[in-house]
Amino acid sequence: MSEHLQVFHEGNREHIEFSLISPTFRRPDEVAEFLDSLQSQTYPHFEVILADGTPQISLADIARNHRGNLDLTFLYESGLPVSAARNAAAAVARGRYFIFLDSDCLIPPDYLSIISEHLLREDLNLFGGPDAAHPSFSPVQRAISYSMTGLFTTGGIRGKKTRVGVFHPRGFNMGVQRDWFQSVGGYSTLKCGEDIELSMRLIAAGAKSALIPKAKVFHKRRTDFNAFYRQVYRFGAARIHLHLAHKGQLKATHVFPAAFLLFHLALIPALLLPKMLLIMLLISGIYSLLILFHASIQERSLFVGLLSVRAAYTQLMGYGAGFLHNAWEVYGRNRPEGLDL
Repeated sequence: MSEHLQVFHEGNREHIEFSLISPTFRRPDEVAEFLDSLQSQTYPHFEVILADGTPQISLADIARNHRGNLDLTFLYESGLPVSAARNAAAAVARGRYFIFLDSDCLIPPDYLSIISEHLLREDLNLFGGPDAAHPSFSPVQRAISYSMTGLFTTGGIRGKKTRVGVFHPRGFNMGVQRDWFQSVGGYSTLKCGEDIELSMRLIAAGAKSALIPKAKVFHKRRTDFNAFYRQVYRFGAARIHLHLAHKGQLKATHVFPAAFLLFHLALIPALLLPKMLLIMLLISGIYSLLILFHASIQERSLFVGLLSVRAAYTQLMGYGAGFLHNAWEVYGRNRPEGLDL
């Protein structure tokens, strides 16, 4: 642990089963809402550890406001990176299981009870749950949530399906048995995709992983499409890093956004071929209508359905652009380190 890390703690640390770990960086309102939601947990044997890298330790007061209601540890170092933050929190955690959550999530009251009951039935070393949109989320947030979890965008790989091959939990909702986390050395130094990379190492080492379908969190994600594009661009670029580190982990669902982007770029030269242009526009239109109808029904809102079409195109083109850019850096320009994310 860094000698510059500041720590304060409030709680008795007795009978801790789960250590809920979240890296934080600015976004004080969301951190406060995250902690508020944890106060309502029906399962009592847990602690919360925030590892903060915000300049001027501005989130400390928010953490202190919850000292009487949560068994809470607050770690602080200015500029603390996300992987280092999670590892620092894990180093002081007391639980049998570490559960990594994003601070822009709202946690339902029965979240830990569901996990506890499931672990009594099935012995798991690695687990996770789905994410969803809370009714209080804005239409844009609901559309982005749909895009990130939808059958026609991600294939349901982020927790909507129970049969997706080996399940790789992600850091917004990811549980790891303490001994297994320590045995693989925790998170790597990757700046993006670090959660999936940890899942890959754990599963390669023999960890038993499974989705707990009812253990959902309400994930706010980004609040506008420009920020969402930047986020998914990094996700797409990170997939190349993951492929380099773990051969055989590049699937068709990861390549699809790049093909989607190239298909739509091909509309420009297709202007010279009217029949081909018409076919391509028809394909794109049918895809958009599928998303519109499915999202409108699922979200019970035509407006959210329309926004979901935009969110889907933002996601697929952003991810595809990041994927192709980093693939060019690695394979075209022969730079094994790729983009600095």
